[in-house]
Amino acid sequence: MNAFEILGLRDDADEQQVRQAYHQQVKACHPDQFEDQEAQQRAQEKLIQLNLAYEEAIRLTAGKHGPVSRTVSVEEAKRVARKLLEQQRYESALLQLSHAETRDDEWYYIHGQLLMGMHQYGTAHQSFREAVRLKPENNEYRQGALDAAIAVKKHQKWPYRVAEWAGNLLHARNKT
Repeated sequence: MNAFEILGLRDDADEQQVRQAYHQQVKACHPDQFEDQEAQQRAQEKLIQLNLAYEEAIRLTAGKHGPVSRTVSVEEAKRVARKLLEQQRYESALLQLSHAETRDDEWYYIHGQLLMGMHQYGTAHQSFREAVRLKPENNEYRQGALDAAIAVKKHQKWPYRVAEWAGNLLHARNKT
């Protein structure tokens, strides 16, 4: 599916329509409105997909009105993403990384860290593995891949899922 289809729009949508569709869909699938861990996980994945589709659709609609470059150097994207990672603003950091004009080993490592923070362990593992592939001698990258692989296995176990569900239920009750 292309960015416009993900947002539920036709390919000739304008920037305002893209923004409106994005905001409506984000409200409908925001992970905080779900108590069930699996539903939260699916919502988080949908949110990531929406963020990437939104950026792409905005880029494409801006291109219809003249050349606009939203890319930044990989170093700048990583610098901003690291700051946002420290603040645990994972979605914003992912968005900043998506603006990088290229991707290098450190980009994939930061991407993996962000996904770990968002509990997207399988995808995080893939990012760490790419970082290791690009720079096999880096033990920090290898440790990230190992941590992600362990997290994937750990979160597949039934007792952990029950405990996580109960914790989320308590957390949701404390919010209200």
